[in-house]
Amino acid sequence: EEQNLASLLLHCGQLNNGIQQIQCIKQIMPLVKMMDQNSACDPMVKACLDILGETYFSLGVKNPLKKVLASSLNGLPEQLMPLGVQSFVCCLREELKTTDIYLYRKVLDNLASCMEDFSLGMMKSNILSSVLTCSFLQKSLLDIQEENRQSRGNRVVQTQLMHDLLMAIKVSMMLVQKLQENIQGSLWKNHESCIWQSMCSLLKSSISFLMDETLLQTVQTTSGLAFILFTKAMYEPAEELPSLVSDLLLGLKKHAGMPAWFVSNCGTLCTEELSDSVLLFLCHGALAMLDWKNRSMGESGEKLLLDIASVLLSLSSELKESSMAICLSRTVAVWTNSALAALISDSPGLKIKLNGNSEVIGKLLEYVYTHWEHPLDVVRHQTKLIFRNLLQIHQTIVTGCNLKSDPFFARLTKHLLSLEWHVKGKYASLGCLVECVGTESILQLDRTIPGQILDMMNDQSLAPYASDLLETMFTNHKVQFTSSCKESSWIDQWHDIWVSPLLLILCEGNHDQTTYIIDYYLPKLLRCSPDSLSYMMRILQASADANLGCNYCCISFFSGSCSTRGALGALMACLRTARAHGHLELSSIMSNGLVSTECIKQGLVHQHNQVCIDALGLLCETHRSTEVVSEEEMQLILFFLEYNLNSQSPSVRQQICSLLRKLFCRIQESSQVLYKLEQNKTKQELLEDSTKRHPSGILQQYNDFMSSVCDRLFEALFPGSSHSTRFSALTILGSVAEIFSVPKGQVHIFKLDQEIDSTRVQTLIQCFASTFEEVKVLAFELLMKLDTVLFCVFFQDSENVDLLFQAAVDLSTSTKPYDCVTASYLLNFLVYHKELQHICLGKWIEHSPQTDENTSASTMEKNTLAVIKLLLVNVEEEIFQAKKSLLQAAASFPMYGRVHCITGALQQLPFNNLMLMTEWKQMVARLILMSYELSAVVSPVVQSSSPEGLIPMDNDSEMADRLQMILHEIQPQDTNDYFMQAKILKEHCKIESEKLAVRKPMENICTEMRGKERQMCDVTAQMVLVCCWRSMKEVSLLLGTLCKLLPTQAASEPSHGLITVDQVKNIGDYFKHHLLQSRHRGAFELAYAGFVQLTEMLSRCNSRSLRKMPEQWLSCVLEEIKSCDPSSTLCATRRSAGIPFYIQALLASEPKKSKTDLLKMTMKELLSLAAPLNESSSVIPQVHALNILRALFRDTRLGENIMPYVADGIQAAILGFMSPVWAVRNSSTLLFSALITRIFGVKREKDENSKKNRMTGREFFSRFPSLYPFLLKQLEVVANTSNSEAEELKIHPSLFLLLLILGKLYPSPMDGTYSALSMAPFVPFIIRCGHSPVYRSREMSGRALVPFVMVNEVPHTVMSLLRGLPDCTSPCIRQNNIHGTLLQVFHLLQSYLESKQFVDSDFQQGLGDIITCIGTKLWLAKRLLIYRLKASKNNQPLKGFKFWEEMNRVISDSELMTGVPYSSAVPGLTQYLQSITKLVISVLSVTTGADIRSSSSPVVKKIAKPPLSIVHLLHSEFHEVRLLALEAVLLWLKQANAKQIAEEGVLCLLVDLEGILLTMALKEKNLECFYKVGECYLIDVWYFNVMVTNSTEWYSILLPCIFCFQISEEVLKKWVQQIISFCGDEQQTEMLLAAAEVLKSITPFLLINEKLILGLSDTLAMWKCVILLLQNEDLVVRDAAAEVIQVAQSQKKSSKGTEFALRIVNAPMALDLAFGTLCELLQLWGEAGAGVPILLEWLLGDSDLRQGSETSEEDDNLFDKGEVNFWEEKLTNVRQLSKHLLRLVQVTHLTLPDQGELNRLSRRAQDRAQLVARLLRALPPTPEFSKTSEFTKLAIQNERISVCLKIINLLKSDEICKNGSPKK
Repeated sequence: EEQNLASLLLHCGQLNNGIQQIQCIKQIMPLVKMMDQNSACDPMVKACLDILGETYFSLGVKNPLKKVLASSLNGLPEQLMPLGVQSFVCCLREELKTTDIYLYRKVLDNLASCMEDFSLGMMKSNILSSVLTCSFLQKSLLDIQEENRQSRGNRVVQTQLMHDLLMAIKVSMMLVQKLQENIQGSLWKNHESCIWQSMCSLLKSSISFLMDETLLQTVQTTSGLAFILFTKAMYEPAEELPSLVSDLLLGLKKHAGMPAWFVSNCGTLCTEELSDSVLLFLCHGALAMLDWKNRSMGESGEKLLLDIASVLLSLSSELKESSMAICLSRTVAVWTNSALAALISDSPGLKIKLNGNSEVIGKLLEYVYTHWEHPLDVVRHQTKLIFRNLLQIHQTIVTGCNLKSDPFFARLTKHLLSLEWHVKGKYASLGCLVECVGTESILQLDRTIPGQILDMMNDQSLAPYASDLLETMFTNHKVQFTSSCKESSWIDQWHDIWVSPLLLILCEGNHDQTTYIIDYYLPKLLRCSPDSLSYMMRILQASADANLGCNYCCISFFSGSCSTRGALGALMACLRTARAHGHLELSSIMSNGLVSTECIKQGLVHQHNQVCIDALGLLCETHRSTEVVSEEEMQLILFFLEYNLNSQSPSVRQQICSLLRKLFCRIQESSQVLYKLEQNKTKQELLEDSTKRHPSGILQQYNDFMSSVCDRLFEALFPGSSHSTRFSALTILGSVAEIFSVPKGQVHIFKLDQEIDSTRVQTLIQCFASTFEEVKVLAFELLMKLDTVLFCVFFQDSENVDLLFQAAVDLSTSTKPYDCVTASYLLNFLVYHKELQHICLGKWIEHSPQTDENTSASTMEKNTLAVIKLLLVNVEEEIFQAKKSLLQAAASFPMYGRVHCITGALQQLPFNNLMLMTEWKQMVARLILMSYELSAVVSPVVQSSSPEGLIPMDNDSEMADRLQMILHEIQPQDTNDYFMQAKILKEHCKIESEKLAVRKPMENICTEMRGKERQMCDVTAQMVLVCCWRSMKEVSLLLGTLCKLLPTQAASEPSHGLITVDQVKNIGDYFKHHLLQSRHRGAFELAYAGFVQLTEMLSRCNSRSLRKMPEQWLSCVLEEIKSCDPSSTLCATRRSAGIPFYIQALLASEPKKSKTDLLKMTMKELLSLAAPLNESSSVIPQVHALNILRALFRDTRLGENIMPYVADGIQAAILGFMSPVWAVRNSSTLLFSALITRIFGVKREKDENSKKNRMTGREFFSRFPSLYPFLLKQLEVVANTSNSEAEELKIHPSLFLLLLILGKLYPSPMDGTYSALSMAPFVPFIIRCGHSPVYRSREMSGRALVPFVMVNEVPHTVMSLLRGLPDCTSPCIRQNNIHGTLLQVFHLLQSYLESKQFVDSDFQQGLGDIITCIGTKLWLAKRLLIYRLKASKNNQPLKGFKFWEEMNRVISDSELMTGVPYSSAVPGLTQYLQSITKLVISVLSVTTGADIRSSSSPVVKKIAKPPLSIVHLLHSEFHEVRLLALEAVLLWLKQANAKQIAEEGVLCLLVDLEGILLTMALKEKNLECFYKVGECYLIDVWYFNVMVTNSTEWYSILLPCIFCFQISEEVLKKWVQQIISFCGDEQQTEMLLAAAEVLKSITPFLLINEKLILGLSDTLAMWKCVILLLQNEDLVVRDAAAEVIQVAQSQKKSSKGTEFALRIVNAPMALDLAFGTLCELLQLWGEAGAGVPILLEWLLGDSDLRQGSETSEEDDNLFDKGEVNFWEEKLTNVRQLSKHLLRLVQVTHLTLPDQGELNRLSRRAQDRAQLVARLLRALPPTPEFSKTSEFTKLAIQNERISVCLKIINLLKSDEICKNGSPKK
């Protein structure tokens, strides 16, 4: 056995495979167990055990072999255990002798592994104590701390050392815990023992780390744990330990009671003032390391628990840094867990102190309410845990009581439900509450809660919270039902509460709401109750069946529309979700007939995008990734691809591509399973399964399907296809190439390469010419995924490569900015071609023999080097010429294109695997020098004070003087007179080009690029500026790329890297110079992008001098800003230009988990400059500081690290707003705006008063406590200014800012009485601000007052405000004061009524008192011009009747009744009449109530007849009054239609409404009123004539009646021409929509009528309008036009009976249906012979090619990208029309009555074909790149002509066949 053991170990050592080594080690134990006692003396065994020990300690901590070895050593037999321990200890002692600091981590990991892996048999207590007593642990702690101090600034090393230190502390804690378990007390507590001394040393170190603020927070936190653990182990008596910790936390220095050893080792804790962070870490340590169960610490432990809570709550208002806030929230959560553990002991005293009504729990609830909407997710999550634990604490205390009736839970439930639903914390808290009291008790208070929560799911930020709460509630409700109801009847009730509201919203809800419900809520509901799916399907199918027979107006509920899903969309969503989560088999429901293929087809081409996506998701998403794709699914996918690639919505395109990717993955994975199944089956089994689908047959179907998909996608890349179509097609093709490129060993089911030929490669290359870069990217990536053999086929013709390369070189110096991007992609593609150097590059540059000699270098590397060399040679020559004339360079050879191509080539190089190092070093050096030279030429323009206009466009003297001043300022390098004299350069370009050719004939390609046609160059200021700032941009990105790609080389020796330290420093100085000097935003923004790449590299490199550079640069720029030196070149205008960017880049380079020292230093300096104490100090530093602060507060990368400075930033902004200098005020305004966004979040709604982006007053002031006294003081000053007795206009500058902040706050019912920050002091000042003479200020003060008045104080405050209003006898009445007071009353009452969800006696009493008080001030309503009143929805019939009488009296006395006596305009009269009108409408609304109409009281009957009716309002001479009345009528009609209000009440208000509206329609002059009249009339007619009388034929009768009048043919023709003119492309959207509406309305009886009412030509002209609108670029217009087809389809459906017809379809499908319908109609009308030639004319088109070719030669605008085609695709139109025409000709064997017309068309098409061929030949080589627009137009025309000729020839051949011989 001994020999076998040795040989086994030797064999193991020789193995390289880790798994084989593990198997080998496992064979050792059986051998060892066979050994007897004598083997223990064998030296061979001893040597083997030594080897095993050495091996164990040499392995890394994560190596699986280490665990196997530990397991083997643990299992040593008893006779070998001493020998094993001896070997092990020897190895361990050798490890502990390590002195290298950077090897400490390995030793520490081994120590930790030993304690975790080994049993006590191996790790005896004497070994543990020897580890503790040896000096390694103490030495390692001190050495790492010292090394960290010396490595300050080297963040990489420091981070490593911090983690080493953390590990050392953890190991020491593990060691002490192990020793506590295994060492007797006498040895442990002996103060003279080595163990005690070691413990004292560890204790001292832990305190040192705890107090060291430079260490990472995790190290300090762990040190807090270690301190408590070590103290607990050493302190005697143990009962006094809680008191000791309490004294330390509370700052009570009781030295007398402390042991001497503790004072000597922990003196700093006892003597120094502990920082907040140290207190927090101590609290955390005490909670985590002390035993809180079973009252083990007695009453002192309970006192400590409460003291810790007190300390934590006090720290919550002090610790504002994000890391500290997170630590605090976790510690509070730990406290609640400890409190729960302590309560198990059943201590009565603790129960009283931790009761839900106690002060401690109250304060903790305040903490929860303050932090439940904290911006940090971690804090919000911890807050939820804290709240749940607090509920459990109270639940534990009141065990045995009825929780539903418990006052604490009842009060908490009431308060939570009264919160508004936009409060995120409400959801999590209610979820916790439901777990305690159950869902039913919540629903008993308000049954509408599920619907309210679903309504909030239209906001993505709230949807996850809402869905979690709903899940908690319906899951709990189901459990309650199942436990209480034995029968299954409860399921219907459960469905009514949780499923029915969901289905209603899915059918009729808005897009966002339904999307979020499907994503977040529906899967959870189905997971809870999978059986509910059948209920959903039954309901939705019933809706479908009920609507199948309806006409167009009635089908919207089932089919949906462009804005709603309908029942069909809801069905698709439910089925998709169910199938994706494994609740549904699609094949089963389709075979059972529950869902038909036609139904899914309708979903796939639905007008609503999301219905299409859900239908596609139903086909693509499955629970099992290997589920076989059926043939029906494949056919449906191909159908989908035909009509949905051209989606304008990016999100829809992304979803389509993502879902199809899932389908392809499913095909790939299921095919592998099918292939294995096929291989494993015997012939007999195959014969038995002959009736089923064969695996081989399915695999062949897969291959055919994927081939069809690829054909369809490549067809979509036709000339003129839209960007969206190309994006979709290329993305899907990329997925196909990626998914089906299977590794070796797997079968190739399908390979994209087999579908690619040279034509398709050419098609992909042509995609580089797209004006959208993402299309270029996708095409390039797809080409890179294809087999290189395909390129060899394409590149066989060297002329192809030559032409492409020539095109790329030409484009790289184009004056159009986007051309250089195309050039870059072309060059990046060509560098992979082997012969590129020999074919192309040899013409331009000298051949380098050294490059060929290096055979190890790849083709791509050699070609890239050569291409960059060529580009560099040319750009250097162009820079030389630009120094002579910048104007000529801008007009003829802008240099930025070359640099862009160089950067693009560099970015795809594998820099870690370069072979031509010498050449690349030289190249990098030349590139850097070129960058500096180019920058020197163009920088004067972008650094001038006016970079946008350096060339005068006029020749007047004033402009010339201005030019001279600019030139003097920038000192340009131009040596000629182009700047001074000329703006049009004629022959100079040619002359200079010739000179250039003479200088370097071989290297120059500029002449050949431009040629003779560039002899006239029109130079504009825009061209010069674009040339300069884009050159700066490309230089910055190039330098940034060099830095970013070479971070490791930069830190190495100069001989090993491509870039030296000095070069990096110079690049840094370059960026610094240009960021601080540039004035043009494009230049410094892109310089910033390059500089960020540099600073990120600097923070990671090992060079100390480079690492220090950001700090040095930052200090320098801050000093320059502070110095206010007159000679400073820093830009004080343009928001400080590049200075904020420069500082942002430097600060963003700091590691996020560091102490952010640079940020702290910078913010301190900037805040002191932004709010200077000395008014005499210079303004410019203040402006810079404010601008930089704005940029920093907006920078998301700084995250929560910037939040502690927000309060100071607000103060600086408000104080800066009072500066007399405009620049300071302007910068302060911008800073204030950024801070409001940072505090309250990004504004997502247009409504300024939206309830989102707000927080409670207590939350605001608890997060920013320093703002409380500041805002209060500022508000007092403002109020004193605004409240002067004089009537003059006095406005304090800060009034608006203060009211804006205060108005962003809102009141919360959760605000308790424990906060030290009372809101009351603000109230009187805000009330006084309401007296401001500025209307906006009064309105804002009304809103700002609301959050500062507690809900229970609102009635008292309102009464006080109302009493402050003047009486009718008051001598002095100030209108502004009265208005401001009424506004404040209005907003307070509005908030009060909304917050009082549950009506109680206090509410009734308060409202009654307010109504009484208002009654005493009603005299104001008779004379004030503006009056506001909000009627209570909680009507009190008997109590409020007197109030309503007063209202009627006010109305009777108003000018609406008496008439307006004023002859001239009176200020405010309109607003007054509007207010009175609103009052009348409110009173009228009340009179419709059932309680008033049913009452027999004479008083009530009198009130039920108000003095004014709605008819009186509709006849008012003021259109503002009429508009309000019409809006009210419209609302009542809609409510009656939706059954929201009683029909009888509405009918009594709307007597004879139809006639009144008709009269108004004829006479109304105001457009708004006219529109409302029409809307009201339509609803009135629909409601009362259809819904009430149940007449179903009105729609088909109404519109034809209009045409019953005698209309002359001439008028009809004019009308048709008018409609046609409305459909032109140049028309506005409103006009196009109106035309679509008209076409829809006339479709049933003019467009698809069996009789040709308008005649063939006019009818076809109207159809052409429909087709034009269906191709309009505006989605709204296309959707409106698609409704024409929907009407036609619904009519077709009703005429053909039960046959399924697509109805609510998208525009591409509608276009196809339109052509199909038109061809059918031609047959129906018997006009096919006359109609086909007209359709052939449409097909041929009428574009004038000659005119287009002439204009194309002119120079285009600089930024003109040609004809950018966003949606319309001419060839789609051509292909669909030709498809239906061919079908019509072939099916009907058409005979044309006039062969002459056919011959004329034929000749015209042939002439045009010859012209197109001639124009194509006249284009230059590679016209797809050089003349993209012209080439595309000609290609489209070519296909038009060929298709047209094909149909004409088909018609001629049919005619020949019929006649037997051709006509002469």
